[in-house]
Amino acid sequence: MSQLKERIKAILTLDAAAPAIEFDGKWSTWGEIERTYRAVDTVLDANGLGNDSRIGLMLRNHAAVVPAVLAVIGDRCVVTLNPMFQASKLADDIRSTQVPVVVGISADLDAPEVAAALAEGGCLVLELTGDADTPVKVRQERTSAPASTDTAPGVAVEMLTSGTTGAPKRIAMKRIGFEESVFAAARFEKGRSADDAPMLRKGVQLLMAPFSHIGGLLALMNAVMAGRSGALLPKFTVEGFRDAVKRHGIKAASAPPAALKMVYDANVPKEDLVSLKAFRTGTAPLDPDLADAFYERYGIPVLQNYGATEFGGVAGWTIADFEAHRVDRRGAVGRLNPNVQGRVVDAETGAEVPANEIGILELKSRQIGDGTQWLRTTDLAKMSEDGFLWITGRADNVIIRGGFKIQPDDVVRALESHPAVSEASVIAMPDDRLGQVPVAAFLAASGQEVPSEAQLKAFLKEKLTAYQVPVSIRRFDALPRTPSMKVDQRALRELMTTGSAA
Repeated sequence: MSQLKERIKAILTLDAAAPAIEFDGKWSTWGEIERTYRAVDTVLDANGLGNDSRIGLMLRNHAAVVPAVLAVIGDRCVVTLNPMFQASKLADDIRSTQVPVVVGISADLDAPEVAAALAEGGCLVLELTGDADTPVKVRQERTSAPASTDTAPGVAVEMLTSGTTGAPKRIAMKRIGFEESVFAAARFEKGRSADDAPMLRKGVQLLMAPFSHIGGLLALMNAVMAGRSGALLPKFTVEGFRDAVKRHGIKAASAPPAALKMVYDANVPKEDLVSLKAFRTGTAPLDPDLADAFYERYGIPVLQNYGATEFGGVAGWTIADFEAHRVDRRGAVGRLNPNVQGRVVDAETGAEVPANEIGILELKSRQIGDGTQWLRTTDLAKMSEDGFLWITGRADNVIIRGGFKIQPDDVVRALESHPAVSEASVIAMPDDRLGQVPVAAFLAASGQEVPSEAQLKAFLKEKLTAYQVPVSIRRFDALPRTPSMKVDQRALRELMTTGSAA
């Protein structure tokens, strides 16, 4: 049995009556979660789906899903299925995964296109009912023959990427690496270490990132590993966030920068967030000005972290580092985690560049590959002598306009420095003459007069070189987003091509 599995089982049996997960106004106890955990485990074993079996989990943020995750993680392989997809897209994904079993709540299994894909595939289908007496129901017996795709030895999770810039793909996260990421999270919590004996802790952890995203799954595992109860939200909303923080006295929250900005823009009363000691953010670049403004208004440190679906957790800020280096290491994503080595290299020669110079980030860790080789990311970065890391852009996201290279993040920062721009996104569009050109979309800031496109271009010409200025800048009432709240660049490209602006 893996170390992760041992700890899960220990936590679940410490105090059966203690509250574990609050969802939709109702608490589930650790004992109720443990009973459903055992029920899922028993059904899977009875159907020959033991260690290393690939288990398709519809990872909706729902209390009934939590024990299923815990039953699978650690000795079987979680194959992530995203119920936030359109039904037709989810159905196609089920067909492509060729999993021997799919587990989910009735609302996600009942969609006609999904039900048809499940019947066509002949896999075992398990419904998570949420009922204490019968928590798991067999909806469909398996009729397909055992196949080589039934197992994934040594793999903890086949995790979908967010699909921000292209079609989502699955990354096979090795069990040893996934466990490294889970246990490494303890270093970011004062008074806690990965070696602590299993115990139930006071306080409530807010769970609002989607379980179908690596950040949401790791947040759930971090709560369980710490023995801390969780307030589970179906998705992030400002009101849901405010209410949970105020009612439970949440001490630390985690959400993407877009959510942080929504809280800031809504001007949530300071007294409603008084319990928060830290706001952790990741999955997308954080504007240092927003972090400073949030800290000045609320006195809450904004602690950025950096990771990726392929790599898990890589770097992050601790409270101690924030107190010591908030000013001189401003804009960094934190220090490298103790179990991760990193270096910045020249993109063409592969030679390591001096400290504080920009290049391509390479990483080495047990949670990445075989742990012995440097693996190149697609991120541009720089690193200080004392291990602080800055992510400055993406090497695979560069717009090449007539031979000139443009980093979209540079243009986004310039646009968002305009007082009437709340949020911006910049993407490439094909051009017959220049190959590619940048175009921009933005959300208007409330209470400000909306500038014209010509005014925004004139503003940008004062901050950027001429070739960096987008050929088109359009205002929208909302930007399309992935489940992890990143701007969906494929959907935005369609909007910029065919949709109408605000």
